[in-house]
Amino acid sequence: MDLIVKATVRGFRDLFQFKVLWIVIWPLLVATFSWLIIGAVFWDTFSEWIANGLAAIGVQPWLDGLEPRWVANTIQGIAHLFLFVPLVFISALLITAVFGMPALIALVAERDFPQLSRENGGSITANLLNAALAIVIFIAIWIVSLPLWFIGVGVVIPFVAAAYLNQRLFRFDALAEHASSEELQALFTRYQSSWWGLGLLTGLLQFVPILNLFAPVLTALTFIHFGLDRLQELRGEEAHISLTN
Repeated sequence: MDLIVKATVRGFRDLFQFKVLWIVIWPLLVATFSWLIIGAVFWDTFSEWIANGLAAIGVQPWLDGLEPRWVANTIQGIAHLFLFVPLVFISALLITAVFGMPALIALVAERDFPQLSRENGGSITANLLNAALAIVIFIAIWIVSLPLWFIGVGVVIPFVAAAYLNQRLFRFDALAEHASSEELQALFTRYQSSWWGLGLLTGLLQFVPILNLFAPVLTALTFIHFGLDRLQELRGEEAHISLTN
């Protein structure tokens, strides 16, 4: 837990640098405008999906008979918002992971880990495949867990899904430039529970108003600090073993 807290504190420290703030802003802008355009083009399709979902849980018939109509329209509008906001944040998270990470890694590595050599154990192809797999499993978690919403357990699903997505996306990206493929596997295995803990902690930030605007970049910074710190420790252990032998 101390290692997770330490990485999070360092992430907060780096968050308000000018270069970092720009990386906070542009993924959110791109994600927001992209989904606004998609929403406008496919409004009828999204509305039908939401209506079908409300019908499946027995809400739509009640809305159809609700008077005055503006109340029903307001509730449906809120349902659209509940769909729109997570899509924006997930998209911003992906954009940050794929396009923002190199700049953030360079910033953190140059200042805090200047002696850490780069082994480039993760390729761009592996990065994209990792992101694609993370999204597929993230969606699968939501789909498979839908019945749990009917018994009240579904309230934990957003947190579990966010924890999975964060740790799957960012642990690889944080280490891909500096660690070798063998070091990647060793660190993923050794600190598996810590990666999940970090994913859950940063996932919770996505549900805190105002703070969630910074969540994608803060998540990236936290994983970078944690990953590079663990890599530095691992290499120190290996160097010590080599000297003693």
